[in-house]
Amino acid sequence: MIKDLYDLPTYERFCENLRGLLEGRSVIHFKHNALKGTTFKTGTKTVFGSYGWRSSVSSRVAPRTVYLGSEHIRLPKLSSLQKGLIEKAPEELHNVLHAMRTLPFIHIRRQMGENDEFNPICNLYMSVADHKNYRLAYMWGHTMAKPSKRPGPEFTMIDIPEEHMIRQQVLVLPEHNINIALGTDYMGEIKKGFLRQAMWCADNLGMLGLHAGTKLVTVRDAKDDTLKKYGVFLFGLSATGKTTWSCHQLGLDHRRGETTEVIQDDIVFLKRDGSALGSEQNFFVKTDVDKALQEAMYYALIDKTALLENVMIDARGNPDFLDERLNANGRAVIRRDRLKVRRGRRLVGIGAKCIDLPSLDDLDGVIFAFVTRRNTIMPFAQELTPEQAVLAYLWGESSHSFASQPAKAGESVRIVGTDPFIIGSRARKVNRFHEIIMDLVETYPGKVKFYQYNTGGVGEILKEEIDGDIKRKTQVRKVTRVPINLMAEIQRGDLRGTNRYEKGRLGTQEIVSCVGQNLDDYDPKRFYSQEEIAFYLRDIVEGRKKFTEEISDEGLKAEIIREAEKSFAIIPSEKGAEEPPREKEREKTEMVPAWDSFSWEPKTRPPRPGGWRF
Repeated sequence: MIKDLYDLPTYERFCENLRGLLEGRSVIHFKHNALKGTTFKTGTKTVFGSYGWRSSVSSRVAPRTVYLGSEHIRLPKLSSLQKGLIEKAPEELHNVLHAMRTLPFIHIRRQMGENDEFNPICNLYMSVADHKNYRLAYMWGHTMAKPSKRPGPEFTMIDIPEEHMIRQQVLVLPEHNINIALGTDYMGEIKKGFLRQAMWCADNLGMLGLHAGTKLVTVRDAKDDTLKKYGVFLFGLSATGKTTWSCHQLGLDHRRGETTEVIQDDIVFLKRDGSALGSEQNFFVKTDVDKALQEAMYYALIDKTALLENVMIDARGNPDFLDERLNANGRAVIRRDRLKVRRGRRLVGIGAKCIDLPSLDDLDGVIFAFVTRRNTIMPFAQELTPEQAVLAYLWGESSHSFASQPAKAGESVRIVGTDPFIIGSRARKVNRFHEIIMDLVETYPGKVKFYQYNTGGVGEILKEEIDGDIKRKTQVRKVTRVPINLMAEIQRGDLRGTNRYEKGRLGTQEIVSCVGQNLDDYDPKRFYSQEEIAFYLRDIVEGRKKFTEEISDEGLKAEIIREAEKSFAIIPSEKGAEEPPREKEREKTEMVPAWDSFSWEPKTRPPRPGGWRF
């Protein structure tokens, strides 16, 4: 049985033995800035004066991450690989103690948050048997602040990149505030180790840890032409656009007082008054940035303070942020105060002065925006009711990216809150979100709005082939991506109140009109037959049903389950075919938007044999 896998007494003994070793002779305690010299010796200097490095591991090892402890913190489902890791965890923990006694470690102490309530003190113990690992501690330290006398708690993370790849894993002991990363030199693993622990602790203190960015946006209201200030939450899986839209100016008119102030791009702690405590001082961003479309991020990336990871740097020191041939997950630590946009001849910073989002008492409203990335029939924008917003949080629909799971990049995925770092019951998180949202809507009538934005596109066709036990998907027709400028226009219109929505096929209010943009060009009917649209719709609903059943087993509120069941009525009651409908063998030529040029060009759609799975 699964419960026999966990060895709680061994975990307790490990933690007791570890405490004595953290002050052992193998550990050297450093101030953060003292790491700079050794770090830069192993880096490549760019023409901008910044430095870059390459890692052996270029994404998180989520499939090799397990939680060790009592029943209420364990992963709800375990793969055979994870079961094996838990079974061998006592042996691996013994090896960690041996490494702490023998390998050279550095220790740096940093602070998460900047408030009077919740500021975890983060202690990183980094093995530097390989001197290149100094840069991991230095880069991560830049995302946090210098420790203060503000309240904790204290977190500990041990990182041993030198562990053999055969034993690559992340062991999490939440009840002891300890995370251990083995066999990985990806800086994101350190960052998420501390942030995952902080979300779990925040949840236990009555807040709600969210995988979401935050910003303040001041706009001219279309009805009365007055300036209104909104707080915005942006939920999304890694690499779906969370950072992009947290930092984007949305084409606002600064001459008329409209502004965007960037607060956070990854993890915040939501309170019951609608405010959110921030976690990081600076950001660890994906670097596939186009200056014309993501101006603020671009200027931060070319600043001398940027710390680059897995970015293409040529022989002359020129970084190319859009060249991903060697690695599709280029990253960088950038400073918030280097996020700038051009105003005439000047570069003006857009980082907010504080990393916390104020409460609704101090704002004209707050917007919860769920960023998804789907490529078939999902509208680019949907306006949601509070109940639908809870379901959007529950289903957390998106697609895997190279940053989350490279082997599954492009595949459909559902993750509660788009948060793959939840410790314990996922239903508990949904229930808490429901409570906070409903209280906010009641306490602040008319001041809370909900949207879902699809940063993917429309029109993709995938063909699934089965080779023995292996399923492979090949792309028959590429997705027509939503242009960044169009998505900016949509979000700007929602803030100003100029967009028009009507009831759509998904049961939500679907955008039908956006100032200055023709949305008819992206109507799924231009890309699919009615039968195909019905198939994709049924596929979405069946996926939602299955996922809701899975989460309900973890204690989901009955009222949330009822809302989910009501939403399933968007498909006809009669049974539909499991396969997409067979079409006549024919070629279709139509005008499809070209992503690269934003112009129109003819595309040829190949015939679709019966029996394809999409």
